[in-house]
Amino acid sequence: MLLKTQTRRVLIIIVLLLGIGVVTYIYYKPSLESETYPGALSKSKVDVCTEDCLEAVKEKNDQILKDCLVNNRLSKQKAEDKVSNLETKNENQRDFEAEILVLVWVWPFGAPFPVDNCEPVFGIKNCRITDDRSQYEKAHAVLFHVRDIYNQIPVLQKLPRFPLQMWVWMNSESPDFSPRLNGADDLFNLTSNYRRDSDIWTPYGWVMKATEEEKAVQIPKKDKLVCWIVSHWDDNFPRVKYFNELSKHVHVDGFGNHFNKRISNEDYFNVIRSCKFYLSFENSIFRDYISEKVYNPLVLGTVPVVIGPPRANYEEFIPRNAFIHINDFKTPKDLAEHLKLADQNQEIYESYFDWRKTFVAKLGRPEEHACRTCEYIRMNRNFRVFKNVNKWYFEE
Repeated sequence: MLLKTQTRRVLIIIVLLLGIGVVTYIYYKPSLESETYPGALSKSKVDVCTEDCLEAVKEKNDQILKDCLVNNRLSKQKAEDKVSNLETKNENQRDFEAEILVLVWVWPFGAPFPVDNCEPVFGIKNCRITDDRSQYEKAHAVLFHVRDIYNQIPVLQKLPRFPLQMWVWMNSESPDFSPRLNGADDLFNLTSNYRRDSDIWTPYGWVMKATEEEKAVQIPKKDKLVCWIVSHWDDNFPRVKYFNELSKHVHVDGFGNHFNKRISNEDYFNVIRSCKFYLSFENSIFRDYISEKVYNPLVLGTVPVVIGPPRANYEEFIPRNAFIHINDFKTPKDLAEHLKLADQNQEIYESYFDWRKTFVAKLGRPEEHACRTCEYIRMNRNFRVFKNVNKWYFEE
C-alpha cells in the first residue's frame, strides 16, 4: 500500500513538471522572428532594402553591401534591380520636367504670337517658344507654317537634321487654300492641323464643360435676324450660290468688303452678337474643316447657319442643337421660312441655346500649335516620320 502511494506521488510530480515545462516553452521560447535573436529579421523587414543598402549598391561598396544583404536577407540582384528601377524613375521624372524648346521657323503670316501662354492658358509647363534660329541645334521641335515655306523646300532639304529633333508641318487652311510642298513628302515628322487625324490636333475652337459662371451668361440682345460678314467673294463658291438664293426669301444684313461695309475687329464681334443667326459659310468643304466662322458665333451667343462638311462631322465636335445645317432643309426658301418662324417664336429660338446649360465654346489660339507640340513631345518618345504628307492632306 505504501509503495502504491509513493508511486502515485512520483507520477503526480512528473506530470506537474511536464506541465511547467510546456508552459515555459510556450511563453519563453527564443523566437526566430524576434528582432533580439542573433541574425533574425522581423517579417516587416523581409525583402526591404534600406537606404544604406541602396547606397552600397550605387557606390559598389562590397563590405557594406555584404553586411546590408545579410541583415536584410535580400539578394544582390534584387537590390541592384531596386536601384535600377529607382534611377530609371528619377531619370523619367527629370525628362518629364525638363524644358522643351520649340523653334518657330517663320511666324505664321508674319504675325508673331504670344510665347508665354502655354502654362497659364493651356496648363502646359516648361515650354519655351522662340524664333531665334541660332537655337536650331538645341530645339526639340521646329515649327514650319506651310504657307510661309512653300518656296523654301530646297533650302530645308540641305539643313542638318538631328535624330531626336521633330519637324512639324503646321497648317490651318483648307486644302483649297494651301500649297503643296513638292519634294517634302519625307521631310516632316509630325503634323499640326485642324484635322482630327493630325498628330497634334489644333482645331479652330472647342466645346467643353462650362463653369457655373459661364452657364449664367445671358444671350445678348438682338436687333438683326440674319447677318454675314464676307470679303472673299467668288461667284463659283457654293456658299455664294446658296446665299444668292437664300437672300431672295429673307433679309440678310451684309458686312465686309463685298458689301462695301468694312468693319474693325471690335465691330466684327459686335455685329455677330447683334444677330439672331449668322451665316457660317465655309469657303471650301473638307472633312473636319470647321473654322472660326462657326466658333465665333457659338462663343458670342448667336446661332450659326453652316455650309461645310456633313452634319455628322459637325456633331463630332459641336452639340447637334447648337447650329443649323443647310442640309436640314430641302431648299434655301425652306431655310428662310424656318429662320423667320424662329424669329417670331422665342421658345424655338432659345432651344438653340440649351447646350449652354452644360457646355461653353472656346476659340482656338495661334500659339496653341507650339504649346501642343511641347505637350506631344513630352508625352511621346517614339520614332516618327510622316510619309507622303501631300497625299494625306490633299487626296484623302
